[in-house]
Amino acid sequence: MPSARKDRTLRRMAKEIRQCRKCSLSQRRKNAVPGEGPSNARIFLVGEAPGKAEDEKGEPFVGMAGRVLDEALKKAGLHRSKVFITSVLRCRPPNNRNPKAKEIAACRPYLESYVETISPRVLVALGSYGLRGLVGKTLKVGETRGKRLDYKGTPVIATYHPAAVLYNRKLMRKLVSDLKKAKSKSQAKRSRGG
Repeated sequence: MPSARKDRTLRRMAKEIRQCRKCSLSQRRKNAVPGEGPSNARIFLVGEAPGKAEDEKGEPFVGMAGRVLDEALKKAGLHRSKVFITSVLRCRPPNNRNPKAKEIAACRPYLESYVETISPRVLVALGSYGLRGLVGKTLKVGETRGKRLDYKGTPVIATYHPAAVLYNRKLMRKLVSDLKKAKSKSQAKRSRGG
C-alpha cells in the first residue's frame, strides 16, 4: 500500500477509535488512545492498555511506563518516532485492572487493521497482554521470551512490559536486549518478496 494511502487509513482509524463504543470501557474514558507512529514503521510495539496519563492525553505510552519505554528505545538505538506503538486495548480499564477477554475481542479488529496497514517487519509484544493480543493465547513472557513466534507470518518478539521494569529495574537489560533484536530483525531483508 502506498505511503499516502497508509497515512489516510491511519487517520481514518484514529478518528474511528476516538468515537468507538464497542465495549463498556468507552463509557468511562476521557480519551480513546489510537496507535501512534509512522505508516512505514518496520517495528511495531504492542502494549496492554492505556493508563491514567494516556487516558488524559489520548496518546500511547506517555506516563511512567512510557518514560521507561523511551529510555529502553534509546539504549537499543531506536527512535520512538520511527516505531509504531499501540496497545491491545484503546481505552483505560478502571483502576488499571487487567483487560477482560470481551474487551480484547472488541479491540482486536483495530490491532489487526494496524498491523495489516503498516505491514511491519517485526512485532514486539510488551508484556503478556501484548503477547495475547498478537498470538491469541495466554502466555507468560518469562517462558516465551526468546522463542520463535509469529503473527500471520510476521515475527513476534515477546518481552517485558515497561511497567514491569518500574517494579524490577533488572528487567531493563532484557527489554533493551529484545528491542535490539527487533532492530536487527527489522533491518534484515524480507523473505517472500516483501
